[in-house]
Amino acid sequence: MSGASLPIVLVPVGTNEDALDASLAALDASTPVGTRVWLADDAQVGPRGNAIIERWLAHTPLQAAHTRRASPIGDAAHLDEALRACGDADVAILASDARPTPGWLEHLHDCLARDPSIATATPWSNAGEAAAWPRIGEIVEVDASPARLARACAQLGNTHPSLPSAVTHAVLIRGAARARAGGLDPASYRSWYAALIDLSLRMSGLGGRNALCETAFVLREVEGKPAEGDMDALSVRWPAWHAQLAHFLMDDPLRALRERMAEALAGDDGTPPQPDLFADVP
Repeated sequence: MSGASLPIVLVPVGTNEDALDASLAALDASTPVGTRVWLADDAQVGPRGNAIIERWLAHTPLQAAHTRRASPIGDAAHLDEALRACGDADVAILASDARPTPGWLEHLHDCLARDPSIATATPWSNAGEAAAWPRIGEIVEVDASPARLARACAQLGNTHPSLPSAVTHAVLIRGAARARAGGLDPASYRSWYAALIDLSLRMSGLGGRNALCETAFVLREVEGKPAEGDMDALSVRWPAWHAQLAHFLMDDPLRALRERMAEALAGDDGTPPQPDLFADVP
């Protein structure tokens, strides 16, 4: 699939420079050439982070751009500004400390194309809360290589079960559904974490679905966090939300799917599906 035909990847740049460096390297390795990528900086990174970005921009095969605000306006407000600039296009938001595995964006794109009711598609992650693998709601270090994780995910089929909401490690948002719901609400929430939950619930109320894209995996070392007061604001607007999430975590409807993922990974011997027959030819 041509990178130009895939959704825009929006990376809200954070302050963890080492994680940003690793994320950009993983983005290059796992995303088709020519994919549109926007690094959006809410006046967060310092000189070393800027140097990392400039070096990456000079060598990436992706169609990348970088913007930096003169002064910060906050996570939710900054992402709302960026998403509005994208119009009604589908946008994949990738945390700047996350590391996508091969095929992640293509699978997210196919997920939305396969089911028009899906408003958000979230991949697996080892720090993905409701979308976490190998254990729901936990952060677990995963030793398997990105390529092995990607191959294991690809064997899971395309059922795209529902999630309580999208999760912030990576999410593809359908532009039409976002516009219909009115976009993010930075007036009520300061963090992207809470603003995404709120947007997910509003899109669900309009008939959209927040789905797990079980064929994609994005690695991360930490979970997203709400800003002070954000969870109280969520509770006021969505009084059933915390109970809904708690029931999902306790009932664990994705258990069988996670077990299949573990089995697929255990059965992968690391050999590419079609080894290069000419690898030994000088």
